[in-house]
Amino acid sequence: MERRVVMLYIILYLTAIVLANVSVAIFGPQVTIVNAFLFIGLDLTARDKLHEAWHKKGLVLKMGLLILSGSVLSWAINHNAGRIAVASFIAFACAGIVDTFVFQKLMRYSSWVRINGSNVPSALIDSIVFPGVAFGFPLMYGVMAGQFVAKVLGGFIWSLILRKQLER
Repeated sequence: MERRVVMLYIILYLTAIVLANVSVAIFGPQVTIVNAFLFIGLDLTARDKLHEAWHKKGLVLKMGLLILSGSVLSWAINHNAGRIAVASFIAFACAGIVDTFVFQKLMRYSSWVRINGSNVPSALIDSIVFPGVAFGFPLMYGVMAGQFVAKVLGGFIWSLILRKQLER
C-alpha cells in the first residue's frame, strides 16, 4: 500500500477517535451510539486497512502506538476526557486483539469480507469494555447494545464508502 494511503488511514483513524472521545467527555453517554456509527465504525474499518499494510511489519507495535496516540491526543485536547481516553485505549486494545485474530482467520477472503467479518466481534468487545470502563458499573446494557449495532452498521457503511480503496 502506498505510503500516502497509509498516512490517510492513520489520519482518519486518529481524527475519528479523538472526535469520539472528546464528544463523549463533553456530552456524556447519550452521544456514544451516534459516535459508534459515525466515528468508531470508521476506526474499525481503517484499523483493518492498516492491519493489511502493517502485516508482518510491526503490526502489534504500530497498532499499539496508534491506539495510544488517539487516547493521548484526546486527553491533550480536553483534559476532562482523561477517563474516556483510558476507556478508549483499553477497549480498542482488547477489541484489536480479537479483531487481529479474526482478520487473520479470514485471510483467504476479500479485503471487504475480512474487514466486515472482523468488525463484528471487535465491535462487540469494544461495546462491552468501553462503557464499563468509561462510565462504571452497573453496566448500561441499552448503551452497549446500541453501540454494538451502530459500530457494525457504521463499519459496514464506511466499508462501502471506502470499498474501491479497500479492495486495492
